[in-house]
Amino acid sequence: MITETLDISPEAFHAGTGWEIKPEGACKGEVCVPLPDGYSAQHAADRLGMAVVEDGVSGLAALGPESLNGRALVTATAPELVLPDLDGNEFRLSSLRGKKVVIVSWAPY
Repeated sequence: MITETLDISPEAFHAGTGWEIKPEGACKGEVCVPLPDGYSAQHAADRLGMAVVEDGVSGLAALGPESLNGRALVTATAPELVLPDLDGNEFRLSSLRGKKVVIVSWAPY
């Protein structure tokens, strides 16, 4: 989830992450993780093992998917990714669903 601020509503957190904020905590399906200090996006992300990265230059923040103890993703399902291919045609990562895929990325910084 990419956002301009970490001061987001419980509804926006649910829409971006799939975790609904309820009185018993952050819940997805039958799983609820208690939020003993109340709701804030940062606190919920910490309790769910989500990486939080803020970029002061762009003013954006990103919350990664939940993880198991911060070491392993809960699923290996990648989010939808749409990029132009070498011919400029739209390519959707989901077109490869059901196949094993290796994603190699590079950044010049």
